[in-house]
Amino acid sequence: MKRVFISGVGAVTPIGIGNREVFDALLRGVSGVRPIERFDTSQLDRHLGCEVQGFVPADHLTRVERARIGRCGEYALGAARIALRDAGLDKFADPARVSVILGTTMGEANILGELLRPWAHEGRHAISKELAPRYGTGNLPAQLARSLGARGAIETLPAACAAGNYAIGIAAREIRRGRADIVITGASEVIEKLQYAGFARLGAMAQEKVRPFDRERDGILIGEGAGILILESEESLVRRGGRPLAEVGALGLACDAYHITRPHPEGEGCKEAMRLAVVGSGLGFDEVDHISAHGTGTPANDVIESKVINDLFGGRRVPVTSLKSMIGHCMGAASAIEAIACVETLNRKIIPPTTNLENQDEACDLDVVTEARSLDSLDVVLNNLLAFGGYDASLILAAPGKLGELQP
Repeated sequence: MKRVFISGVGAVTPIGIGNREVFDALLRGVSGVRPIERFDTSQLDRHLGCEVQGFVPADHLTRVERARIGRCGEYALGAARIALRDAGLDKFADPARVSVILGTTMGEANILGELLRPWAHEGRHAISKELAPRYGTGNLPAQLARSLGARGAIETLPAACAAGNYAIGIAAREIRRGRADIVITGASEVIEKLQYAGFARLGAMAQEKVRPFDRERDGILIGEGAGILILESEESLVRRGGRPLAEVGALGLACDAYHITRPHPEGEGCKEAMRLAVVGSGLGFDEVDHISAHGTGTPANDVIESKVINDLFGGRRVPVTSLKSMIGHCMGAASAIEAIACVETLNRKIIPPTTNLENQDEACDLDVVTEARSLDSLDVVLNNLLAFGGYDASLILAAPGKLGELQP
C-alpha cells in the first residue's frame, strides 16, 4: 500500500484564518460563538452561531473568481491557497496528476437561499440567471480545479457532517491506487438562514454555548468555514523536496442504519468506523495517543461516543477533546478543520482543550482534556465524525513513519 502524506494545510474558521493562527486560538480556548450577523434571527428562538470573521475574499481570490462562486467556494479556495503555500507548491509538475476531492453538506447554501426567496414571492421567472449556474455542490471542486490548474479527477462528497473525513480518506485512496500524485482535499460549509432555522426547529441548538460531555449540555451551535489539506504520494514529496507534516492512515466508514438524527443506542456504526480506522492502519488500540472526538454537546451523542471509546479501548484513558466547544459544529467542514488541528497536534505534541466543561457527566467517563496538554509521545490521532443519517467516519492521522502495515 502506497504511503500518503499531508504536505500542507489551510483553514478558514470562526476563530481565525490559517492553520497556525487557528491552532494558537484553540490552545487559548478562544470561542467563536457570537450573535448571528448575516441574517435576521428575530423570528427564531435561537440567535447564536459561529460565523467566520476576518476573511477578506479579495485577499485570496481574483475579482473574476469571486464573480463565479459563492461564499462556500470562497472559503474553500482561500483555504486551498493557504494550504498550497504551506506545502511550498507554487506550480504542479504534472497538472493531470493533481485531483480535487471536496466534501460539503449543503455547498453554496447562501446562493440557494438567494434563489429560493424571490421564487417564493414572485415565481420561477424571478430566479436569477446569473446565480443559478453557481449553485450545485459539483461547482466546488470544479471551480477550485479551474483556479488552481488541477486537471485530474474532481469529486464532491455530500456526506452530511462526515464529509471532511470522507473526502480526506477517499483522496488518500486515489493516491494509494496510483490515480493521482497530489490531491487537494477537505471540505467547506457556510451558515445560511434556511439551514439555521431547520436546526433551530429540530431543537438541536444550544441556548448559550456548546458543552461537550457536560451534564448541562443542550445541543450544538452551527459553525462554518473550510479546511483544506494537500495530500501527496511519497514519490511526489521526495521528487520535489517537500516536507511531510503527517501521514494519512485508514478511513473507517460505517452506518448506524437506525435513525435519521439519533445515533444507535449501542453505537454500532460508530464502533465499527473507529475499529476499521485503527485496525486498517495496522495499529493496536494501545497505540492511539489522542482522540479528536465528534463531541457535539448533544445529550445522546456524547454518551454513545463515550461508551464506544471505553468499549474499544478497554477502559484505557486516552486523552479526548472536542473542538466544537470553540468553533461550533461546522457541518461538512467539521472533520476537515478538526483534521488540520490533528496535524498541528502531532507536530507540536500538544492537545487543545475542550472548553465549557464544568460538571462532567458520569455517563461520559472519559479523560477529557480541559487545558492544553503537552505529551512527549503523541504520534497517532483518531479523528471522529458521526453525522445525521448514520454516517460514521473515523480517520487515523499519524506522525510520519508511525503507522503499521496498512490494510487494503
